[in-house]
Amino acid sequence: MKKILIIGGTGKTGRRIVRRLQAAGRPVRTASRTGGDTPFDLDDPTTWAQALDGVAAVYVVEPNLRSGVDRQARMPRFVAEAVAAGVQRLVLLSAHGVGHADDGHPLKAAEQAVRGSGIDWTILRPDWFSQNFSESFLLPGILDGSLSLPTGDRRTPFVDAEDIAEVAAAALTEDRHSGQIYQLTGPRAISFGEAADLISEATGRTIRHVDVAAEVFVGRRVADGVPADVARLLSGLLVAIRDGRGAAVSDGVERALGRPARRFEDYVAKTAAAGHWN
Repeated sequence: MKKILIIGGTGKTGRRIVRRLQAAGRPVRTASRTGGDTPFDLDDPTTWAQALDGVAAVYVVEPNLRSGVDRQARMPRFVAEAVAAGVQRLVLLSAHGVGHADDGHPLKAAEQAVRGSGIDWTILRPDWFSQNFSESFLLPGILDGSLSLPTGDRRTPFVDAEDIAEVAAAALTEDRHSGQIYQLTGPRAISFGEAADLISEATGRTIRHVDVAAEVFVGRRVADGVPADVARLLSGLLVAIRDGRGAAVSDGVERALGRPARRFEDYVAKTAAAGHWN
């Protein structure tokens, strides 16, 4: 049985996909700059052949959203090499809104390359991950008791990374997902303030959401060591929520899995019980 390659196999979605595939007895290879089964870097084509050897399906992520990276050429080149190596299926982790974005969007070239590959493909377009509050850039604010973000009181339907991973694992192993684009969200939209309140209630700590100007947010992120272009990109995504352009609730999880998406409240309860916010 040929292997399934998980790019970013140690990341938020990647390690969850690996866990599911291994539990199902599927042979898996993880690829990442560090910590994977094989060294892999999309910026270094010399690492691609070893990762792709003997692989039937690939979970594709675009890890670098910084400007200055030639994404227009890099992902099409990788997809072409994957097809030449005998890969028969691609599952791409994209993002909300890419379908309506202009050609300058960091993930537009990736989607176009996958859809034009000539082999089976599935595209996942998730909304904001619930796990951003416990495993990513929102965690310091949760621990400090103050989420300072340019989002106002507008809402977005946070999606659980466990749902994303379950959909991805299904798409990597089942024919019925071929040619599908799944918009992945939670079952209802909430504001960052509501999210902070739910986490406060679950942890017994006071956590506030503070609306700040975009330039203030960018300045603080840069002061924390985030590259300026990445900070501006992130700020733009958050401001889009404040402007009412957050994702609408979608049925992508239910279409893919035949069950409703996990609730944010359930994610909070599970994460609090595990002590991640202590």
